[in-house]
Amino acid sequence: MTDHRHPDRFQLSENLNISRVLTGLWQVADIEKDGETIDPNTGGDWLEAYARHGFDTFDMADHYGSAEIIAGHLLARSADTRPLAFTKWCPPPGPMTADVVRAGVEERLHRLGVDRVDLLQFHWWSFQYPAWLDALHELTRLREEGLIAEIGVTNFDAAHLQVALSDGVPLLTNQVSFSLVDRRAAHQLSDLCARTNVRLLAYGTLCGGFLSERWLGQAEPSEITDWSKMKYKRFIDVTGGWAGFQSILSAADAIAKKHDVSIPNVATRWVLDHPAIAGAIVGARLGERVHTDDNLRLFSFALDADDQARLAEAFDNTTGVPGDCGDEYRRPPFLTASGDLTHHLETIPLPHTATQSPHRTDGKQVLSGSKWEDIAGYARAQQIGNRILVSGTTATAGADRIVASADAEAQTTYVLDKILAALAALGATAEDVVRTRIYIVDEADVEAVSLAHGRVFGAIKPANTLIVVASLIGGYRVEIEAEACLESDAGRDQGL
Repeated sequence: MTDHRHPDRFQLSENLNISRVLTGLWQVADIEKDGETIDPNTGGDWLEAYARHGFDTFDMADHYGSAEIIAGHLLARSADTRPLAFTKWCPPPGPMTADVVRAGVEERLHRLGVDRVDLLQFHWWSFQYPAWLDALHELTRLREEGLIAEIGVTNFDAAHLQVALSDGVPLLTNQVSFSLVDRRAAHQLSDLCARTNVRLLAYGTLCGGFLSERWLGQAEPSEITDWSKMKYKRFIDVTGGWAGFQSILSAADAIAKKHDVSIPNVATRWVLDHPAIAGAIVGARLGERVHTDDNLRLFSFALDADDQARLAEAFDNTTGVPGDCGDEYRRPPFLTASGDLTHHLETIPLPHTATQSPHRTDGKQVLSGSKWEDIAGYARAQQIGNRILVSGTTATAGADRIVASADAEAQTTYVLDKILAALAALGATAEDVVRTRIYIVDEADVEAVSLAHGRVFGAIKPANTLIVVASLIGGYRVEIEAEACLESDAGRDQGL
């Protein structure tokens, strides 16, 4: 066995050479949840101990308690080769003006006590609110200004990551859940990473500590008190329950014994072996438990073909986590520490509001603010009774900017978000859509556009027409209109 004194490293960019095991600080929020904060100098001492072992890349967020402040005390001690501090900005949906975005970044700079954020990772709650793309372009400008070294996102699915990349945002990373239990990132996101320069930072690799010897052969816990385990117990439940989880744990234990390492080593090594992964984030319970020696052991062995086959056999005893990465924050089943986020999501303001039709007592309309609505005389959406008609919609950001001008699939994703936003203003969802009509300019785009349409409507299956036309005004690659039908009270009562 090779003796490793320091963790392997990954050259993420010219600016960032990272430890392949990042130290995650999200549990600071859990430690401080009762109102008592960690002394920042003491916290800095704890982080310094990790850095001395080579675990010098720290991951945090604006809402991880005082994690940014603690990291700032560590950075202030360092000279030329200071540790790296990656943080996240998770604003509530709303207009993302230059001033709003700058204020969010400057708060990160102030809390960290630095002139430049090493990696600023952006999170967005609802893609139906299109200002997320505005925010990313503003972050790009701040990167050019020197306030940010690199830009990443967190909990983006493959479709919206593709929109951002195709629209010219220089994203470097996407931080997502990835583990022996949650294997979603090995699919669409990894395929996209193989075609681009984006790499994944994996969190949840140890499922909040469940992927360890401590839980091998143990009875299912009846009560969980810390946020991390509350979250990842939901992942275990949705993928087949405790029995399926124990199958994975048993396979990992056999592999660990074979290589004389720990179950966490096997779980982390499996994630790191995926080519899309730049690093795995292992949470630190500051002041309570330090796992640096054990984490170093995961660089002393490799998983062979037999190990992979043993794990694959265990995976067959479980089911996949539904949807794509990040969906757990935006739709059921909500797999978060606090559980169902419906109430939180319902507090997010809608990008549009419906108004009474000026000409029909049984009608409502939605106006998006486009200048063409007044010039041409139309509404983004019109409701008559329980019937909703959505006008032809293109991938337009702001007044007239074409989003992802060369990518029909990305345009379709953006267009469908706009359609769903118009429907939401009238109390409708994708499940209420009964017809879509798609117009494209290039027959070669049929499959790409259909894939994007299927991601939204695959289980709903509205009637659909797809037409190739000579051109679309403005140079767009795709335009879509939709029709929805709200369910009547009688239909709901009968379960129809």
